[in-house]
Amino acid sequence: MNAETPNTRCGVVAIVGAPNAGKSTLVNALVGQKVAITSPKAQTTRTRVMGVAIEGDAQLVLVDTPGIFAPKRRLDRAMVQAAWGGAQGADLIALVVDGKAGLGTKMEPIIESFVNRPEPKWLILNKVDIAIKEKLLVLTERLNEKLGLSETFFVSAATGDGLPELKAAFAAAMPEGPWHFPEDQVSDATDRMLAAEITREQLYHQLHAELPYATAVDTEKYSERQDGSVEIHQQILVGRTTQRAIVLGKGGQRLKEIGSKARAELSALLGVKVHLYLHVKVKEDWEDDRGIYRDIGLDWVE
Repeated sequence: MNAETPNTRCGVVAIVGAPNAGKSTLVNALVGQKVAITSPKAQTTRTRVMGVAIEGDAQLVLVDTPGIFAPKRRLDRAMVQAAWGGAQGADLIALVVDGKAGLGTKMEPIIESFVNRPEPKWLILNKVDIAIKEKLLVLTERLNEKLGLSETFFVSAATGDGLPELKAAFAAAMPEGPWHFPEDQVSDATDRMLAAEITREQLYHQLHAELPYATAVDTEKYSERQDGSVEIHQQILVGRTTQRAIVLGKGGQRLKEIGSKARAELSALLGVKVHLYLHVKVKEDWEDDRGIYRDIGLDWVE
Protein backbone atom coordinates (compact mmCIF):
# COMPACT_ATOMS: atom_id res chain seq x y z
CA MET A 1 0.00 0.00 0.00
CA ASN A 2 1.21 3.52 -0.67
CA ALA A 3 0.05 7.02 0.13
CA GLU A 4 -1.89 7.28 -3.16
CA THR A 5 -4.08 4.25 -2.51
CA PRO A 6 -7.74 5.32 -2.37
CA ASN A 7 -9.90 4.79 0.72
CA THR A 8 -6.98 5.21 3.09
CA ARG A 9 -7.30 6.90 6.45
CA CYS A 10 -4.83 9.14 8.22
CA GLY A 11 -5.03 11.27 11.33
CA VAL A 12 -3.28 12.66 14.37
CA VAL A 13 -3.71 11.26 17.88
CA ALA A 14 -2.26 13.41 20.67
CA ILE A 15 -1.14 11.31 23.65
CA VAL A 16 -1.31 13.45 26.81
CA GLY A 17 -1.21 12.83 30.53
CA ALA A 18 0.68 13.32 33.76
CA PRO A 19 4.39 12.50 34.08
CA ASN A 20 5.06 8.75 34.33
CA ALA A 21 1.63 7.70 33.04
CA GLY A 22 3.34 5.51 30.43
CA LYS A 23 2.75 7.64 27.33
CA SER A 24 6.08 6.92 25.66
CA THR A 25 5.84 3.20 26.36
CA LEU A 26 2.37 3.24 24.80
CA VAL A 27 3.52 5.08 21.66
CA ASN A 28 6.49 2.71 21.24
CA ALA A 29 4.22 -0.31 21.60
CA LEU A 30 1.70 0.99 19.05
CA VAL A 31 4.44 1.87 16.55
CA GLY A 32 6.16 -1.47 17.10
CA GLN A 33 9.62 -0.08 17.84
CA LYS A 34 11.28 2.61 19.93
CA VAL A 35 10.59 6.17 18.85
CA ALA A 36 10.50 7.74 22.32
CA ILE A 37 12.79 7.18 25.29
CA THR A 38 11.42 5.83 28.55
CA SER A 39 12.53 5.72 32.16
CA PRO A 40 10.98 5.57 35.63
CA LYS A 41 12.03 9.20 36.13
CA ALA A 42 9.17 11.68 35.77
CA GLN A 43 9.22 14.11 32.84
CA THR A 44 11.58 11.99 30.74
CA THR A 45 9.91 13.20 27.54
CA ARG A 46 10.70 16.88 27.02
CA THR A 47 9.58 17.59 23.47
CA ARG A 48 6.86 16.44 21.11
CA VAL A 49 7.85 13.08 19.67
CA MET A 50 5.91 11.78 16.71
CA GLY A 51 5.51 8.07 16.04
CA VAL A 52 3.88 6.68 12.91
CA ALA A 53 1.87 3.46 13.16
CA ILE A 54 -0.09 1.55 10.53
CA GLU A 55 -3.26 -0.41 11.14
CA GLY A 56 -4.90 -1.84 8.01
CA ASP A 57 -5.57 1.02 5.60
CA ALA A 58 -5.02 3.65 8.33
CA GLN A 59 -1.89 5.57 9.21
CA LEU A 60 -1.82 6.86 12.78
CA VAL A 61 0.35 9.86 13.58
CA LEU A 62 0.88 9.48 17.33
CA VAL A 63 2.16 12.59 19.07
CA ASP A 64 3.85 11.66 22.35
CA THR A 65 3.87 14.79 24.48
CA PRO A 66 5.74 15.77 27.64
CA GLY A 67 3.87 15.04 30.84
CA ILE A 68 1.60 17.90 31.83
CA PHE A 69 2.25 19.30 35.30
CA ALA A 70 2.25 22.57 37.20
CA PRO A 71 5.31 24.36 35.75
CA LYS A 72 7.76 26.12 38.05
CA ARG A 73 10.70 27.03 35.80
CA ARG A 74 11.30 28.09 32.20
CA LEU A 75 12.11 24.51 31.14
CA ASP A 76 8.88 23.32 32.77
CA ARG A 77 6.84 25.99 30.99
CA ALA A 78 8.39 25.11 27.65
CA MET A 79 7.56 21.42 28.17
CA VAL A 80 3.94 22.08 29.12
CA GLN A 81 3.58 24.40 26.14
CA ALA A 82 4.98 21.64 23.91
CA ALA A 83 2.47 19.18 25.36
CA TRP A 84 -0.60 21.26 24.60
CA GLY A 85 0.93 22.35 21.29
CA GLY A 86 1.07 18.68 20.34
CA ALA A 87 -2.65 18.39 20.98
CA GLN A 88 -3.52 21.40 18.82
CA GLY A 89 -5.52 20.36 15.79
CA ALA A 90 -5.39 16.64 16.59
CA ASP A 91 -8.18 14.41 15.32
CA LEU A 92 -8.52 13.12 18.86
CA ILE A 93 -6.78 13.49 22.22
CA ALA A 94 -6.04 10.38 24.23
CA LEU A 95 -5.65 11.04 27.95
CA VAL A 96 -3.37 8.39 29.43
CA VAL A 97 -3.88 7.84 33.15
CA ASP A 98 -1.79 5.60 35.40
CA GLY A 99 -4.43 3.10 36.53
CA LYS A 100 -2.39 2.15 39.60
CA ALA A 101 -1.61 5.70 40.80
CA GLY A 102 -5.08 7.06 40.01
CA LEU A 103 -5.96 10.70 40.50
CA GLY A 104 -3.78 13.01 42.53
CA THR A 105 -2.51 16.55 42.54
CA LYS A 106 -0.56 15.81 39.34
CA MET A 107 -3.84 15.37 37.49
CA GLU A 108 -5.38 18.69 38.54
CA PRO A 109 -3.72 20.96 35.93
CA ILE A 110 -4.51 18.40 33.22
CA ILE A 111 -8.18 18.13 34.12
CA GLU A 112 -8.51 21.92 34.28
CA SER A 113 -6.97 22.34 30.82
CA PHE A 114 -8.69 19.29 29.36
CA VAL A 115 -12.30 20.17 30.11
CA ASN A 116 -12.76 22.76 27.38
CA ARG A 117 -10.70 21.11 24.64
CA PRO A 118 -12.73 20.99 21.40
CA GLU A 119 -11.16 17.76 20.09
CA PRO A 120 -12.77 14.33 20.74
CA LYS A 121 -11.35 13.04 24.03
CA TRP A 122 -10.65 9.40 24.86
CA LEU A 123 -9.52 7.89 28.16
CA ILE A 124 -6.79 5.26 28.25
CA LEU A 125 -6.29 3.69 31.64
CA ASN A 126 -2.77 2.27 31.55
CA LYS A 127 -0.95 -0.22 33.81
CA VAL A 128 -4.12 -2.24 34.37
CA ASP A 129 -1.96 -5.33 34.89
CA ILE A 130 -0.80 -3.94 38.25
CA ALA A 131 -3.90 -1.92 39.20
CA ILE A 132 -6.74 -2.89 41.51
CA LYS A 133 -9.77 -3.56 39.30
CA GLU A 134 -12.34 -1.98 41.65
CA LYS A 135 -10.33 1.23 41.79
CA LEU A 136 -10.17 1.31 37.98
CA LEU A 137 -13.95 1.38 37.71
CA VAL A 138 -14.25 4.21 40.26
CA LEU A 139 -11.49 6.12 38.48
CA THR A 140 -13.26 5.70 35.14
CA GLU A 141 -16.54 7.02 36.51
CA ARG A 142 -14.91 10.06 38.11
CA LEU A 143 -12.98 11.03 34.99
CA ASN A 144 -15.98 10.58 32.72
CA GLU A 145 -18.06 12.79 35.00
CA LYS A 146 -15.42 15.53 34.91
CA LEU A 147 -14.35 15.38 31.29
CA GLY A 148 -17.16 13.99 29.14
CA LEU A 149 -14.97 11.39 27.42
CA SER A 150 -16.08 9.67 24.21
CA GLU A 151 -14.36 6.30 24.71
CA THR A 152 -12.54 4.42 27.48
CA PHE A 153 -9.90 1.72 27.07
CA PHE A 154 -8.11 -0.43 29.62
CA VAL A 155 -4.57 -1.32 28.55
CA SER A 156 -1.11 -2.26 29.69
CA ALA A 157 1.48 -0.70 27.41
CA ALA A 158 4.14 -2.82 29.11
CA THR A 159 2.49 -6.22 28.49
CA GLY A 160 0.44 -5.37 25.39
CA ASP A 161 -2.93 -6.10 27.00
CA GLY A 162 -5.72 -4.24 25.20
CA LEU A 163 -3.42 -2.65 22.61
CA PRO A 164 -4.78 -4.44 19.50
CA GLU A 165 -8.29 -3.22 20.34
CA LEU A 166 -7.06 0.32 21.04
CA LYS A 167 -5.06 0.48 17.80
CA ALA A 168 -8.03 -0.78 15.78
CA ALA A 169 -10.30 1.81 17.41
CA PHE A 170 -7.80 4.61 16.68
CA ALA A 171 -7.67 3.51 13.04
CA ALA A 172 -11.45 3.45 12.69
CA ALA A 173 -11.70 6.97 14.15
CA MET A 174 -9.28 8.53 11.66
CA PRO A 175 -10.66 10.59 8.76
CA GLU A 176 -10.36 9.35 5.19
CA GLY A 177 -7.39 10.78 3.34
CA PRO A 178 -3.92 10.05 2.00
CA TRP A 179 -1.13 8.93 4.29
CA HIS A 180 1.17 11.70 5.47
CA PHE A 181 4.33 9.60 5.58
CA PRO A 182 6.00 6.80 3.61
CA GLU A 183 5.04 3.33 4.78
CA ASP A 184 8.48 2.64 6.25
CA GLN A 185 8.81 5.87 8.27
CA VAL A 186 8.21 5.44 12.01
CA SER A 187 9.10 8.88 13.40
CA ASP A 188 9.80 12.50 12.52
CA ALA A 189 12.92 12.58 14.73
CA THR A 190 16.23 13.09 12.93
CA ASP A 191 19.09 10.70 13.64
CA ARG A 192 20.88 13.58 15.35
CA MET A 193 17.95 14.12 17.74
CA LEU A 194 17.57 10.39 18.31
CA ALA A 195 21.23 10.11 19.27
CA ALA A 196 20.85 12.78 21.97
CA GLU A 197 17.72 11.12 23.34
CA ILE A 198 19.30 7.65 23.52
CA THR A 199 22.23 9.04 25.54
CA ARG A 200 19.83 10.93 27.82
CA GLU A 201 17.87 7.72 28.38
CA GLN A 202 21.06 5.95 29.48
CA LEU A 203 21.75 8.78 31.93
CA TYR A 204 18.35 8.18 33.51
CA HIS A 205 18.69 4.40 33.57
CA GLN A 206 22.15 4.35 35.11
CA LEU A 207 22.02 7.27 37.53
CA HIS A 208 18.40 7.07 38.73
CA ALA A 209 17.82 9.39 41.71
CA GLU A 210 21.43 10.62 41.60
CA LEU A 211 20.81 12.36 38.30
CA PRO A 212 19.70 15.99 38.53
CA TYR A 213 16.55 16.77 36.57
CA ALA A 214 18.26 19.76 34.96
CA THR A 215 20.49 17.76 32.63
CA ALA A 216 20.60 17.98 28.84
CA VAL A 217 22.44 16.20 26.03
CA ASP A 218 23.54 18.27 23.06
CA THR A 219 24.74 16.55 19.86
CA GLU A 220 27.56 18.84 18.71
CA LYS A 221 28.67 16.80 15.71
CA TYR A 222 26.99 14.04 13.69
CA SER A 223 28.77 12.86 10.55
CA GLU A 224 29.16 9.79 8.36
CA ARG A 225 32.62 8.36 7.81
CA GLN A 226 33.78 7.01 4.45
CA ASP A 227 33.35 3.43 5.66
CA GLY A 228 29.62 4.06 6.32
CA SER A 229 29.94 4.27 10.10
CA VAL A 230 28.70 7.30 12.04
CA GLU A 231 30.73 9.59 14.28
CA ILE A 232 28.83 11.41 17.04
CA HIS A 233 30.16 13.96 19.53
CA GLN A 234 27.89 14.94 22.41
CA GLN A 235 28.15 17.11 25.48
CA ILE A 236 26.20 16.33 28.62
CA LEU A 237 25.22 19.59 30.29
CA VAL A 238 24.89 19.76 34.07
CA GLY A 239 24.37 22.72 36.40
CA ARG A 240 27.06 22.13 39.03
CA THR A 241 30.54 20.67 39.43
CA THR A 242 29.23 18.08 41.91
CA GLN A 243 26.77 16.86 39.26
CA ARG A 244 29.61 16.49 36.76
CA ALA A 245 31.39 14.20 39.22
CA ILE A 246 28.26 12.04 39.51
CA VAL A 247 27.96 11.62 35.73
CA LEU A 248 31.69 10.87 35.34
CA GLY A 249 31.83 8.34 38.17
CA LYS A 250 35.03 7.05 39.74
CA GLY A 251 37.84 7.28 37.21
CA GLY A 252 35.32 8.18 34.52
CA GLN A 253 33.82 4.67 34.63
CA ARG A 254 30.20 5.80 34.82
CA LEU A 255 30.53 7.93 31.70
CA LYS A 256 32.24 5.05 29.86
CA GLU A 257 29.34 2.74 30.76
CA ILE A 258 26.77 5.33 29.64
CA GLY A 259 28.62 5.73 26.36
CA SER A 260 28.96 1.99 25.83
CA LYS A 261 25.24 1.30 26.31
CA ALA A 262 24.16 4.29 24.22
CA ARG A 263 26.59 3.32 21.44
CA ALA A 264 25.28 -0.25 21.31
CA GLU A 265 21.65 0.87 21.11
CA LEU A 266 22.37 3.50 18.47
CA SER A 267 24.26 0.96 16.36
CA ALA A 268 21.26 -1.37 16.51
CA LEU A 269 18.76 1.40 15.67
CA LEU A 270 20.81 2.95 12.85
CA GLY A 271 22.09 -0.33 11.46
CA VAL A 272 25.70 0.90 11.26
CA LYS A 273 28.76 1.05 13.50
CA VAL A 274 28.68 4.11 15.77
CA HIS A 275 31.65 6.01 17.21
CA LEU A 276 30.27 7.95 20.17
CA TYR A 277 32.32 10.54 22.06
CA LEU A 278 30.89 12.02 25.27
CA HIS A 279 32.09 14.79 27.52
CA VAL A 280 30.46 16.46 30.51
CA LYS A 281 30.25 20.23 30.73
CA VAL A 282 29.22 22.37 33.70
CA LYS A 283 26.95 25.14 32.46
CA GLU A 284 25.08 26.68 35.36
CA ASP A 285 22.64 28.65 33.24
CA TRP A 286 21.95 26.15 30.46
CA GLU A 287 18.20 26.41 31.13
CA ASP A 288 18.43 30.06 30.07
CA ASP A 289 20.26 29.34 26.81
CA ARG A 290 17.98 29.79 23.79
CA GLY A 291 20.30 27.70 21.64
CA ILE A 292 19.92 24.66 23.89
CA TYR A 293 16.14 24.89 23.72
CA ARG A 294 16.34 25.00 19.93
CA ASP A 295 18.67 22.00 19.83
CA ILE A 296 16.44 19.83 22.02
CA GLY A 297 13.30 20.86 20.12
CA LEU A 298 11.58 23.20 22.56
CA ASP A 299 10.25 26.71 21.97
CA TRP A 300 11.67 29.49 24.12
CA VAL A 301 9.12 30.82 26.63
CA GLU A 302 9.38 33.90 28.79
